[in-house]
Amino acid sequence: MTKRIKNINRTILSDKYFTLSQVKFNYQLKDGNWVENKWEVLERGNAAAALLYNIEKQTVILVKQFRLPAYMNGVEDGFLLEVPAGMLEDDDTSAAEAMKRELLEETGYKIPELKKVYSAFATPGGSTERFSCFVGEYTDEMNINEGGGLDTENEDIEILEIPFTKAIEMMANGHIIDAKTIMLLQHAQINKLIPA
Repeated sequence: MTKRIKNINRTILSDKYFTLSQVKFNYQLKDGNWVENKWEVLERGNAAAALLYNIEKQTVILVKQFRLPAYMNGVEDGFLLEVPAGMLEDDDTSAAEAMKRELLEETGYKIPELKKVYSAFATPGGSTERFSCFVGEYTDEMNINEGGGLDTENEDIEILEIPFTKAIEMMANGHIIDAKTIMLLQHAQINKLIPA
């Protein structure tokens, strides 16, 4: 922990699905002076996301689902194209295992191996959430159920197999606007996971 922060005082404002806290603390500026700060922090827990790609078909798997916050912030129909993702649960032994579970639930694909490519904060100015991001190859034989999410969570997920070049084009023209999806598509593009 840094020595530039002291006297941390956390008050929980809401503790329903996520925890919203108000945090007061003293912070030492780079000039050595101490100031008092007050922030609100959304404590979401951590998450995982994965880009599935098929070298032979030159495709990727994305999911389309309704996102209320996106709708509230101007996305006309509220639907976003994203890589499959999900929150980590307290009993998860690893982010990779949690992501494999999410892939099966959301896409119907049972992926034997995922490669972690990075860990990143989604919105570090207001949320504690950190994403573990993976890539994994898929084949048609790995598709063992219809996916679509869990009925118990009212998930209504559409699974899309998209040519990789089209996904890159959709990212460039603003049809894909989810940050974790953009980062994973760019990772795949830069590292030539799908040779052109």
